[in-house]
Amino acid sequence: MSPAQCRMARAALLLGVREVSRLADVSTNTITRFEKGEELKPRTIAAIRAALEAAGVEFINGTGVKLR
Repeated sequence: MSPAQCRMARAALLLGVREVSRLADVSTNTITRFEKGEELKPRTIAAIRAALEAAGVEFINGTGVKLR
């Protein structure tokens, strides 16, 4: 998942940074840093991605997102 996909997924789900941080069990600062392009640990990105997928987003071939 790219930072752009994370932003797209949040927008599609109408979720703010706080909601995603709660779902992924990471800090709001972590979400913000990732969306700005900072590198995170792979397991942190996986947690964010899993939270967004559980909320109803499907990631498309590394380029976009869609709602399930």
